[in-house]
Amino acid sequence: MTAVEALARDMLAARAEPGALLARDAPRIALACRAIAERFRRGGVLFAFGTGLAAADAAHVAVEFTHPVIVGKRALPAVALGAGAPCDGQGDGPHDALAARLRPFAGPDDIALGLAADGEDPAVLRCLATAREAGALTVALVGGDGSCAGEAADHVLAVDCADPLVVREIQVTAYHVLWELVHVFLAEGSLADALPEGREVP
Repeated sequence: MTAVEALARDMLAARAEPGALLARDAPRIALACRAIAERFRRGGVLFAFGTGLAAADAAHVAVEFTHPVIVGKRALPAVALGAGAPCDGQGDGPHDALAARLRPFAGPDDIALGLAADGEDPAVLRCLATAREAGALTVALVGGDGSCAGEAADHVLAVDCADPLVVREIQVTAYHVLWELVHVFLAEGSLADALPEGREVP
């Protein structure tokens, strides 16, 4: 085996292991998707958020739900909080900007999906906590063991890897799986037909 072949093997292995670990959480992922589908059935909106590079992933999530790439899949209301101009009130501290943006809109029918590569982003954790206080369903897609998000999120989906770039790669797969499974649950028992039109998203 050449040095380049060995490097390729190691790079692929670095991605395979955390992906396999997340796959073992399939029951937890399915529970989260069922809960998300139920909130959509009630007319809820998905609010996705993150900071830094994770803000781009949050925007990607929102686009996936609002502009489905598969013919026949219904568009679902979703907003990326990291997009657009900063909100007027930045909150009580340096990590409260996302929470301040979410606070006027989140309610008990909604979903808050926080993304963070390290699992300890204080702004994301604060925003999840704010969403939970409003009664929204909270889902954390984070790196590490997910322990820091446990108090703020109803569902924690953790990519256990020390490399934040690999974490983000696995998270991209994870939120595409979330999108697909949410539609599976919406299709069960004619749930899709029962979906209300939903309220106007902010």
